[in-house]
Amino acid sequence: MIDTSDFRNGLHIIQDGEIFTIIEFQHVKPGKGGAFVRTKLKNLKTGAVIDKTFRAGERMDQAVVERKTMQYLYHEGDDYILMDMESYESVPVNASLFGDQVKYLKENTDVTALVHEGNIIGVEIPFFVELEVTETDPGVRGDTASGGSKPATLETGAVVQVPFFINVGDKIRVDTRTDEYMERVR
Repeated sequence: MIDTSDFRNGLHIIQDGEIFTIIEFQHVKPGKGGAFVRTKLKNLKTGAVIDKTFRAGERMDQAVVERKTMQYLYHEGDDYILMDMESYESVPVNASLFGDQVKYLKENTDVTALVHEGNIIGVEIPFFVELEVTETDPGVRGDTASGGSKPATLETGAVVQVPFFINVGDKIRVDTRTDEYMERVR
C-alpha cells in the first residue's frame, strides 16, 4: 500500500480494479479545508487519460509493472507475435495493447512490454522509427523544405505528412508519439 505522499510521475497504481500510470500530480493545500492531490492518470488497458482528486494521505495499492524488452516478429490476424529476448519464447499479444502506434511496427523491431503479474498489459514501441517511403507524389524541381507538405505512405502502411522534396525510396525518421516527420535519413 502507498499513499498520496509517495506519488511521482510514472508510478503505477491500482484504482477501481484497473491499472493507471500517474502522468502528473499536484499537491494542493487550500486555506480552508483539508489538503488534496490532483492527478492525471492514464489507464494502461484503454489508454484513456482521466483527472482524479485524492484526499491527502489516502491509501491505494501500487501495481508492480515490469518492463521487458521483446522483439516483434510478425502478426497473425489480430495478434502480434513477440519474442522474449531472454527465453526466446513466442508470445501472442492482441493489437489493442499497442494502441494507435501499431501502424509503425516493422518486423524485428524491439518493443517494451509492460508485464503485471505475468500478463502483458501494454506494449510501447520506440519513440522514433526509421521507415522507407513506398508511395508519395513525385518531388518537383524548386520544392524546398519550407514549402509545405504532402502525404506519404510508409513501408508499414502508415501515412504521414512529409516535405515536398521527399521521394519514393527515401528513408525517413518519424516520431511515433506525434505522427510527425522528423528528418530524412541517409
